[in-house]
Amino acid sequence: MDARQLKIEAARVALEHVEDGMNLGIGSGTTADEFVRVLAEKVEGGLRVKGVPTSERTAGLCVELGVPIYSLDELPRLDLTIDGADEIDPALQLIKGGGGALLREKIVACASAKMVVIADESKVVDMLGRFALPIEVVAFGMTATHIAVERAASALDLNGTIEPRMDRDVPFETDGGHRILDASFGRIPDAEALAAALRHIPGVVEHGLFLNIASEAIIAGASGIGTMRN
Repeated sequence: MDARQLKIEAARVALEHVEDGMNLGIGSGTTADEFVRVLAEKVEGGLRVKGVPTSERTAGLCVELGVPIYSLDELPRLDLTIDGADEIDPALQLIKGGGGALLREKIVACASAKMVVIADESKVVDMLGRFALPIEVVAFGMTATHIAVERAASALDLNGTIEPRMDRDVPFETDGGHRILDASFGRIPDAEALAAALRHIPGVVEHGLFLNIASEAIIAGASGIGTMRN
């Protein structure tokens, strides 16, 4: 199977977690897109769900395919969130935010009773950090925030490059109007320490380390579907 078919297979298995009447967080990214498509088929067949999308892109796809959506203010408590990930380690710690929706993704995931991750086997790593860690920051004082992030990382012996994300020739802007710093550390031996350090930097809005949030991951590979659980 090619990469897209692996994502579709993982999405179909994740759909088995969705029960009639659920308030459902719906993630962002190419894998989550496949979940929206298989979810829409079930909705058309009579499945009743209320979806809370984690990005404007996901919201648009839900509207296009007929999945009913609401704001998190309307549905502040969710039964389940289904979302993708950029990296998954053996303890179900994640890096997310490659598409720039990490803040909304984390808010929705933490408002849910359960988070299930769907991914293909290429996203499974022995240690987080191969994928650049997205760090969402405010535009004001971004250079000062950038320097503070570099210092915090250096104190943890993380010395990879940290670069502002660009959208062609202008700074990338998130749905919340913020910017993204992409930190290419290579390996992050102590993700908890890094998360704590980033939380203490005033210009940092959120980071893409999703620690102790996911309860299950559905992984599609050449040999079939596997499950990781805490």
